[in-house]
Amino acid sequence: MTNRRKTEKENDQGNESGDRETNRLAYESALWGQGLNAIAGVDEVGRGCLFGDVVAAAVVLPVGLVLEEVNDSKQLSEKKRDMLYDRIREEAVAWSVARVEASVIDEINIRQASRLAMKNAILGLSVAPEHLLVDAESVDLPIVQTAIIKGDSLSQSIAAASILAKVTRDRLCEGTWEQLYPGYGIAGHKGYATKVHRQALLELGPTPMHRRSFLGNLFAEQQVLF
Repeated sequence: MTNRRKTEKENDQGNESGDRETNRLAYESALWGQGLNAIAGVDEVGRGCLFGDVVAAAVVLPVGLVLEEVNDSKQLSEKKRDMLYDRIREEAVAWSVARVEASVIDEINIRQASRLAMKNAILGLSVAPEHLLVDAESVDLPIVQTAIIKGDSLSQSIAAASILAKVTRDRLCEGTWEQLYPGYGIAGHKGYATKVHRQALLELGPTPMHRRSFLGNLFAEQQVLF
């Protein structure tokens, strides 16, 4: 049985022996070394979908905690994500999830909606973060922050946030949203522009939760085809 917690020192030893290709605590360790304890990882999911909310999460993990299997949520199986979702929530000092709906996405654009979801997730934390690690984005808050390209692969805190955000959104797709709008296959494609989803849109039309600003090209392409 593997130990659920490993110290930062043990993780470094694992990296030195070649057990890992990436040290996902490099950013956190540098900040902990400066005496900062409340480091929040922040990420969003659903940015490229045609349907539904964009969902963001913020997570503050304990100093020195290593969750070995945490990685970019897109690289993990659904079973693994579900298991890690529970572990992250159990281990976290604080965590928060926030959503911004399709009508707001259409009004302010997807980038600003993603940033708003991130901001709201951070504001929902029960602990005030001292530093933000954000996946390739900036957040409109007066908190020192570091934007990291491919941060969900390079930072454990961001990867943890990506898992919470993705599992939350996937469960909405498979449950509430699928029940609200049967016939679109939301539970399967999660709102992305798959062939099944595009065909359902052409046959049934968009729902109130579809992002109208994303659909123009789809219908324009269909008109060209015919």
